[in-house]
Amino acid sequence: MNTQQDRGSILLIYTGGTIGMIENPETGVLESFNFQHLQDNMPELKRMGHTVSSIQFEPPVDSSEMGPESWAHLVQIIADNYDNYDGFVVLHGTDTMAFTASALSFMLENLAKPVIFTGSQLPIGMLRTDGKENLITAIEIAAAKENGIAVVPEVCIFFENYLMRGNRTTKINADHFNAFRSFNYPALAHAGIQIKYEYNLIYRPISRKPLKPHFLFDTNVVILKIFPGIPASVIEATLNIPGLKGVVLETFGSGNAPTYPWFLALLKDAVDKGVVIVNITQCTAGSVEMHRYDTGNKLLNCGVVSGYDSTTESAVAKLMFLFGHNFTAKEVKEYLDCSLIGEITNP
Repeated sequence: MNTQQDRGSILLIYTGGTIGMIENPETGVLESFNFQHLQDNMPELKRMGHTVSSIQFEPPVDSSEMGPESWAHLVQIIADNYDNYDGFVVLHGTDTMAFTASALSFMLENLAKPVIFTGSQLPIGMLRTDGKENLITAIEIAAAKENGIAVVPEVCIFFENYLMRGNRTTKINADHFNAFRSFNYPALAHAGIQIKYEYNLIYRPISRKPLKPHFLFDTNVVILKIFPGIPASVIEATLNIPGLKGVVLETFGSGNAPTYPWFLALLKDAVDKGVVIVNITQCTAGSVEMHRYDTGNKLLNCGVVSGYDSTTESAVAKLMFLFGHNFTAKEVKEYLDCSLIGEITNP
């Protein structure tokens, strides 16, 4: 099946990050440049046949400083321009790209147009940059249509030839061009000589409704990674943080953790106080199955809920999103047990 490559209108949103930097010839320091001059650095854009407009965060935000406030700003830009463009390409630093993409997958309810995140490991002005190919292909994907309908109407990350669902993706490498991977869900497309889409894997809206943007998050959430010999004081201090509402508990294997009486007692006490604890695996691939072993089953008996095959980034964003909308602990648990936008595989 061939996609249409008619002239499309794309809004390019530069939030910050390596892709939008140039090297200062005097100091050698990487500095952000004005993306209004993007075509001066990428003459290839003029040959693509698409209308590309751009908006830049002022000032650009390093990805390590991106959070709910920046996510809301990004969603506001998309909502304000939603009717004027066929798709959106978000240029973002790689370090927290998976967190932002996960958050936006929940924030952009009824999304029917592509929102494609990309970036680079080398600045776009450098000779060996991966930024140009990533950006050009991301624009092509954002503009692709079938019978006037967007081919990929969801929040995605495109990096090093692969298009991945945003809330399924994690950064795996700080040095190589293949910086991202979606371990528990196949790639939605592969860019070779042609862009090959896996149509059966792409999320499709059940009904056509107007875009409903969301902006509310509650950041009273922590990640607690279990390791052999973890002190009781660390667990106790974490679970008793004032105002704590949610915990992403990173466990071993298929959802296993120590069964020390003090550990289980601390978990149960936190759950009884209304803290939602979601269990995800530390493994790069695979799913939590708390019924599989006795150790996982004891967590279940304490009130810990399964995160199935969720990434850490998606679990954090989902908890913040749900608590931000004032759902009760019981309601949050119910939403964690189902897929809202393709973020988990629920058996």
